[in-house]
Amino acid sequence: MEDYIVGIGKRIKELRKKNNLTIHNIASSSGVSNGLISRVENGRTIPSLPVLISIIHSLGIDVPGFFQGLPQHEEKKYIITRKSEHSVIEKEDEAIGFEYRYLFGKQFISIGFEAILLDIQPGSKREKVETDAYEMKLILSGDCSYQIGDDEVLLHEGDTLFFDGRVPHVPVNNGKIPCKMLVIYFFNNTLSTT
Repeated sequence: MEDYIVGIGKRIKELRKKNNLTIHNIASSSGVSNGLISRVENGRTIPSLPVLISIIHSLGIDVPGFFQGLPQHEEKKYIITRKSEHSVIEKEDEAIGFEYRYLFGKQFISIGFEAILLDIQPGSKREKVETDAYEMKLILSGDCSYQIGDDEVLLHEGDTLFFDGRVPHVPVNNGKIPCKMLVIYFFNNTLSTT
């Protein structure tokens, strides 16, 4: 469900840009605020059904056509966002010198989190571990191969990875320079990070 909410926002933004419409155009046509459209597009909220239908009509598409364009849900062990896929978030209040980039979206019922800066030296070794958290990794510099269950994902500077830490996992640095990453753990009641 959470991924579907993010998908709806991305679909609205895609159609708005394709039709050369602004956030203000859609908001005015739908009878809502610019801020609501921005929050919907960025996956931070979902509008009521009547408002969503109004937004869809203001995009010049019928409701079935809108939902046919949404990506189908695919069960994966992880989410990965490549640096090339990061998009600039359009804010309703423009600020000079500030640029917000969308890395990934996932809604959580839990409120706990922990942020860590991790350096992995070339050739370091470690067994796969499990944590009681969902984990997000943003590669700040270097490259890293992440083994998650039976899958292996190569990450480069700027890539973002999200997965359930209960799946056995380990980062491996096969490069020649250290890999530096921002690690954020999202947890419910208890957090055990290794």
